[in-house]
Amino acid sequence: MFYRRSGASPPPPKGMTRAKANRADLKALVDSGMPPGLIAYEGKVPVGWVTLGPREEFARLERSPVMKPVDDKPVWSIFCFVVPSEHRGRGVARALLQGAIEFARKQGATLLEAYPVDKRGRVSDDTLWFGAMSMYDRAGFKEVARRRPARPIVRRKVMGGRAGSRSEPRGES
Repeated sequence: MFYRRSGASPPPPKGMTRAKANRADLKALVDSGMPPGLIAYEGKVPVGWVTLGPREEFARLERSPVMKPVDDKPVWSIFCFVVPSEHRGRGVARALLQGAIEFARKQGATLLEAYPVDKRGRVSDDTLWFGAMSMYDRAGFKEVARRRPARPIVRRKVMGGRAGSRSEPRGES
């Protein structure tokens, strides 16, 4: 929920922790019919998560010195990969990225944008929740901006739809 808000988060309702309030807000998004991301499963066990959606759903991106808009093109943003340590190294994040590309295409997106980490050598897993640059390279994304040495902005065209907010009519393509 962090990137869906801009500015300081309001205090949670009385008797509720911030984590519980965030879970309630996330559930409200799901219940409204606007999936806030995708979950990867191995059988019935969830093994990963990725956040994606039209850029305008992520208010904090507007203010980010690294991830602020490159231009005024309508894009869908992909970020926040979560893969528990026991499931890492098995291609879960790559599968989530491919699923995100296909999901966005089916929802009418025409352009995807992401904000990977691009560092040489071994990188701590806890810094890669945006995904590694190499993963996006393999998926056909191209760098369009770089405001910090290790933080490019990458994009990929998606065939088959029109980008827009989730409130617009959506059709399968």
